[in-house]
Amino acid sequence: MALPMLRGCYRNRPPSVLIRFLKPDHVVQPQSNVTRLTPTLSVGVVSTVRPYSSDRGGGKQNQKVVVVGIPNPFIWFRTRIYYFLIRVYFDKEFKIEEFTEGSKQAFSHVSRLLSGSQFESLEGLVAKDLIAKLEEKCALLPPSHLQALSADPEDLMYTTPGDVGIYYDDDGRKFVSILMRYWYLTSARLPEESLEGTRIFQVAIGGEGEPETKRLLTANYEFQREFTKGVPPDWTITRIEHSKLLD
Repeated sequence: MALPMLRGCYRNRPPSVLIRFLKPDHVVQPQSNVTRLTPTLSVGVVSTVRPYSSDRGGGKQNQKVVVVGIPNPFIWFRTRIYYFLIRVYFDKEFKIEEFTEGSKQAFSHVSRLLSGSQFESLEGLVAKDLIAKLEEKCALLPPSHLQALSADPEDLMYTTPGDVGIYYDDDGRKFVSILMRYWYLTSARLPEESLEGTRIFQVAIGGEGEPETKRLLTANYEFQREFTKGVPPDWTITRIEHSKLLD
């Protein structure tokens, strides 16, 4: 049964599986006649600073920022349809929960490589043409902006799928792409005017000394996999955006 060309959006994945990446040679870009739907997602800060004790005596006070996303009900329902189509036509074992968790590990790893300008290490993880573009853009960034690209796992506040694509190319090859959105904290010192609209938090580490200033930043990473018969079952990153840093 032929699967029509579709475009939609996506949603969440748990640990265990670190994303397997597609070889860059197999990456293709969606055709121009494929439309892209951008879901609306309300993301807010429930508690900018919430103290909790790290020992029984309550002596040490750590701080935690809680970010909660409220998805559009229509988008939430629509993504369920796409999950179903992927399981029926492409991968019976596909679970968005596992994919999301794997993408978080990939995001943290790749963002740290970008921050350290380790572009050679991105080969096999990121599409070749994208690596060249990233290298050009990163060469123009000041050290503070490069530092802000890095997202450690503990600084990742919220993750959600943003867009899903199911399509064929002119040769009949089948592809699925998933755009993931991440919200993470950074302590990099960034000029106020350069990141208009970002959230700023004062976080006191361990309850002692001067509070550390952190910003809540966003990033979009798109993962693509070819589902044509005989092609390795791997994912690769075909799009990387760090809001106000790498657009």
